[in-house]
Amino acid sequence: MPIINSNNYEVLVDEHIDKLKSLISNYQKIAVIVDENTISHCYPIVKDHFGNHELIEISSGEKNKNLDTCNFIWSQLIEKSFDRKSLVINLGGGVIGDMGGFCASSYMRGIDFLQMPTTLLSQVDASVGGKLGVDYQGLKNIVGTFNNPIAVWINTDFLHTLPKKELISGFAEMIKHSLISSKDIFYKLSKIDLNQKIDWTTLVHESVGIKNKVVLEDPFEKGLRKILNFGHSLGHAIETESLKTDDPLPHGYAIAIGMILESNIAVEKGLLSLEESNQISEFITKIYGRFDLSDYDMDAIISNLKHDKKNEDTKFLFSLVGPIGHCNYNVEVKLSEIENAFNSYQ
Repeated sequence: MPIINSNNYEVLVDEHIDKLKSLISNYQKIAVIVDENTISHCYPIVKDHFGNHELIEISSGEKNKNLDTCNFIWSQLIEKSFDRKSLVINLGGGVIGDMGGFCASSYMRGIDFLQMPTTLLSQVDASVGGKLGVDYQGLKNIVGTFNNPIAVWINTDFLHTLPKKELISGFAEMIKHSLISSKDIFYKLSKIDLNQKIDWTTLVHESVGIKNKVVLEDPFEKGLRKILNFGHSLGHAIETESLKTDDPLPHGYAIAIGMILESNIAVEKGLLSLEESNQISEFITKIYGRFDLSDYDMDAIISNLKHDKKNEDTKFLFSLVGPIGHCNYNVEVKLSEIENAFNSYQ
């Protein structure tokens, strides 16, 4: 696969090992951040590419994407005498990529880091675009920054180490990319059987290309980049609430719910036809099933939504698809329309 050029860095898909080794060879001290999953399944695949390096192991999961874990990472960098000419490699999913990048960007006012995403979700979404951050006071990604890595290296061999639920979670972001940019790709994805062998390399490269094109045009999310948040306004609010339960929703599953809900709103707004909304809902439900949201506190979900970074003053601003292959951003949504969407879903 060709190299995807992004903002001052490159996205290397599957090949380009020599390019990767050349980048890493410029650093005398290297830290590789892993969790208990990636150290077992992914680290053995790539460790020989790193040369001399230190390991920093953290615990996996969104619940650990916080300042306490950042404190541990920073303390490890200090203890191991890392300086401004050192490199951090984030070998993991979105949690490690977001948090490891944030820690590197704030350590000594910023040292270089390289994203090595190991989940489908992080490969097609979290690793590209320079968004970094952690959760704080129960709010997702409320503390963070924009900063680009020296490169992103995507190895789809990692995907063979994932449980099916993780693949399905990441697939939600691929669906989102198609809905906001290409009707043809949406219908292509709708024909994929996730129970069969899949050429992930081609699909990942295509999906990353969609996100990268948007990010290049709007690197700091002042306008167009907001379309990448389709499904995320309500999806994040629901995901945040689910983290309080014993069985939190994986990110992609929450976004899948969010895409159906926000498609319902788009219909009410006259942006999306009922026929296309039904196509979206049927496709997503076929993969993710139907969730019972009756146990979720609606007031708490709305409270979470009030902290969405797209909002202005007291206005809820959404990114809504309509028609399929096109997305509208900065669309004001009323509380009554949100409640109607939930009632329709239920």
